[in-house]
Amino acid sequence: MPAARGGDAQKTGPTLEQVAARAGVGRGTASRVINGSPRVSERTRAAVQAAVAELGYVPNRAARALAAGSMDAIALVVPEQENRLFAEPYFSEILRGVSAELADTDKQLLLTLIRDERSRDRFTQYAAAHRVDGVLLVSVHADDPLPDLLRDVGMPAVLSGRRSPAEHVPYVDSDNLLGAQLAVEHLIGRGRRKVATITGPLDMYAARCRLAGYHEALTAAGRTGHEPGARAAAAPAHRPAAAPGGRLVAEADFTEEGGHRAMRELLERDPEVDAVFCASDVMAAGARLALRESGRDVPRDVALVGFDDSAVARHMDPPLTTVKQPIEEMGRAMVRMLLGLMGTESTPRGAPAPDGERPQLVLPTELIRRGSS
Repeated sequence: MPAARGGDAQKTGPTLEQVAARAGVGRGTASRVINGSPRVSERTRAAVQAAVAELGYVPNRAARALAAGSMDAIALVVPEQENRLFAEPYFSEILRGVSAELADTDKQLLLTLIRDERSRDRFTQYAAAHRVDGVLLVSVHADDPLPDLLRDVGMPAVLSGRRSPAEHVPYVDSDNLLGAQLAVEHLIGRGRRKVATITGPLDMYAARCRLAGYHEALTAAGRTGHEPGARAAAAPAHRPAAAPGGRLVAEADFTEEGGHRAMRELLERDPEVDAVFCASDVMAAGARLALRESGRDVPRDVALVGFDDSAVARHMDPPLTTVKQPIEEMGRAMVRMLLGLMGTESTPRGAPAPDGERPQLVLPTELIRRGSS
């Protein structure tokens, strides 16, 4: 009979009870040792560890995670529609960085799209039940309440970008304002006289910073009258005091279709536009199509500069001059920041950290010169 029981143990794997019996301790004590609790003596710890080694016991990871209040899962949340997620290289590069940084951890990655208020509420309830250990948020808009909702339920979260200059949730961002300045300074330096811009949606802080960089570069070059309403929009706040209008600024939505539409609007307002700074490479692709449809050559008639340095920029004809932001590294940095928040929390879960303890990281941008300018 003992041999038969041993055979059964080999077939099904040793149990926690068998480990405890071999070590001469109770099941609860054995569990505390296996879960790394400091509330056991060194002698007991050694006995349990020896029993684990002798029996070949493999802990049930799911049970351990549940006991420790951890789900070993991180959610990557994108509050956009599916068409943007799969059409824009920005999201795939963020995902690549996040996945690469998580590869050597024991965390699973869950991708979640927030399409509307109902799906946001559903995810908030999911997070409130601590079905994940932390959240990475991408593409946040100024009025997005999800970061605050997550904070209120005690869920560690890190943003890609920020909602305003006063963002209080930990974030990783790039230097959008300086990047835009570099782009416009480059166009001015190439002798272009009428430099227009196609912005992203101005309820996004990144788009506002890029518009502010455009205006600041024009002002620094002595072109303060180049664009009506420039100073009203220059400070990247929640929303400008006056809408940043003017015939050389067109707002779009970071899509190729939006870039195409905005470029056509600019040409209708001022056919003498000879340079365009687009706030994303994808919009620049749409702008290039509109320029070709109008019979204009890039860069002979109109110079074109984008933002991101995505694969779109490298594969355009001519290749697109663009502002490089380290998107994949942003994804990696977000994971490192989130893991740090999850691993070093000294406040009770649900208690917000003091302002000085909220990590913030802004990565540099640089201009990549190619044939479009």
